[in-house]
Amino acid sequence: MNRKAITNLSESMSDKEITAKTATFVKSELKNAEGGHDWWHVERVRKIALTIAKKEPASPFVVELAALLHDIADSKFNDGDETIGVEKATAFLRSLSVDEGAVEHVGRIIANISFKGGNAKPDFHSAELAVVQDADRLDAIGAIGIARAFNYGGFKGRELYNPDIKPAVGMNTEQYKSSSAPTINHFYEKLLLLKDRMNTETGRKMAEKRHQFMLTYLERFFKEWDGVE
Repeated sequence: MNRKAITNLSESMSDKEITAKTATFVKSELKNAEGGHDWWHVERVRKIALTIAKKEPASPFVVELAALLHDIADSKFNDGDETIGVEKATAFLRSLSVDEGAVEHVGRIIANISFKGGNAKPDFHSAELAVVQDADRLDAIGAIGIARAFNYGGFKGRELYNPDIKPAVGMNTEQYKSSSAPTINHFYEKLLLLKDRMNTETGRKMAEKRHQFMLTYLERFFKEWDGVE
């Protein structure tokens, strides 16, 4: 995609004004969201994405917009419908007269960012998608990732752990989306896989400590589960 077309803004607003209005919109839309997918998740992803974008050949404007809008209507909270988020995000950007190339690019990032079991074949690639996807994945691991996993598990009424239910690694998209397994299984089905699925060198480096923290946490969890000090 032509870089100039991607970063071309509307004549009436600067990129800073557009991202500020987008942030305000997202805050309003997610004010009652589940704690692991709320405004603060979006804000963390934005910060991480902009940090990565400083070291990667990506458009900061598209990266920031996509980071802000990536969870505007998560399919997990919309009966599995993956089109709502794209439609809501692109409609909002068009209301600000953002360049159509940037609008379409953000839409495609949102459509391709999620894990979906880890085996889905993406039909779109860009430097900006790589950056925002890494940022989203980084917020899913480490101390924050652990907190988010258990928050969502509680939201869905799932068990913490059940030794009789084994992790199902390598699920297809439908299996992954319909799973109701205990939260600890999610570590093995997704979270521990993310370090090696980072797209950027910067993302890979940032993932190391977060990954190790999860391993330490799990070691302690199982000791306590077994009553071992």
